Amino acid sequence: MTLIELSPPASQTDRLATLPVVVIGAGPVGLAAAAQLIERGIDVVVLERGSHIAESVRAWGHVRLFSPWRHLVDPAARRMLEAAGWQHPDPDAAPTGAELVEQYLEPLARLDAIAAVVRLDVDVVAVAREGMDRTRTRGRAAVPFAVRVRGADGVVDELPARAVIDASGTFTSPNPLTSSGLELLGADEVSDLVTGPLPDVRGAERARFAGRRVTVVGAGHSAANTLLALVELAREAPGTEVRWLIRNTRAARVTTSPDDELVDRAALGSRLEAAVARGDVERIEGFEIVRARRVDGAVELVGRQGDALVTHTADIVVGATGFRPDLGMLRELRLELDDIVEAPRRLAPLIDPNVHSCGTVEPHGYRELQHPEPGFFVVGMKSYGRAPTFLLATGYEQVRSVAALIAGDAQAAASVELVLPATGVCSTGDAGGQGGCCA
Repeated sequence: MTLIELSPPASQTDRLATLPVVVIGAGPVGLAAAAQLIERGIDVVVLERGSHIAESVRAWGHVRLFSPWRHLVDPAARRMLEAAGWQHPDPDAAPTGAELVEQYLEPLARLDAIAAVVRLDVDVVAVAREGMDRTRTRGRAAVPFAVRVRGADGVVDELPARAVIDASGTFTSPNPLTSSGLELLGADEVSDLVTGPLPDVRGAERARFAGRRVTVVGAGHSAANTLLALVELAREAPGTEVRWLIRNTRAARVTTSPDDELVDRAALGSRLEAAVARGDVERIEGFEIVRARRVDGAVELVGRQGDALVTHTADIVVGATGFRPDLGMLRELRLELDDIVEAPRRLAPLIDPNVHSCGTVEPHGYRELQHPEPGFFVVGMKSYGRAPTFLLATGYEQVRSVAALIAGDAQAAASVELVLPATGVCSTGDAGGQGGCCA
């Protein structure tokens, strides 16, 4: 890959210099990108599909993060907040998703400088170059991006941009239940009986789960969080049965390392194993789902265990099989992605979950995030593709480096530094529930 700097000749940059940087997504990393750009005096527009900032975080707001506050606040955002009188929460406390929103992201979004650039209810449907599909090369770097959007009223429009930072995340793109990665056969037939990851089983969705036979599919941290919540629900609501269906012959993805500095995460695996040993959770191993059927108002999963074709019946199935990036809106851009994890090709070896834990990922910035499309960057959880080893602190360093590059500060852009907590080994297959297995 040839690295392409954001430095076309001055004669070609006159129009680009008048345009804003468009940030896709108003979650923690998207808002951090905005703060970094604003601090450098760069015009920015943040486009959020939801009606509120951090919609994905709100969806799992009942779940406690593994990382404490010391790793959850972007430095530029902190400087802006503290200038307005904000006080940093206890650095050693780990908040829930809801607390992250209420105590940090909402105050950040209310700052005049941030509020002025965030646009809600705007769905980005495609990104391209003005008048250029991906096959045209001549003069490409000097042509503005065209960000096609759909508003809440259904009207489609295009916004020009000097650069685009995609911080849209992966939470709304869960992996299917099948081992093949293809959509589940019969999915439409049982769609009302299958949920996405991290449902609020003891809170907002309690009535849906209480007294039912619930099967959680997946072997990572989002599955573990839901299973432990269901165990508590079963103690409160007689008749609730908790099953754990995994594709492998053993559950090895939830870390129990005593050396893990993220204490809550280190305890997750041991708590779940204890629940299995007590009989609170029935674990079914080596079940590879092929299709689903609706039988007497329940879900019948058809799968393979070894050479045998077997079935499993549940009233409700929770899919906790990880996430993948939605790349459809980027079809007309020139991307260079790793063939396996769908991360930028230079970043992929640094985040390979078969080799790295969340805390052993090397600091990285714009060089590892660049694509052949100059001025376009995928950051945050989406930059990790299908790898589950993401930490919010990593995303903050990514956008600091990218913002410095856009500002023309090559030295700051290239100088990447990050101290991450020591962690146990994350494994492939589940992206956790908190911005990856390690947020």
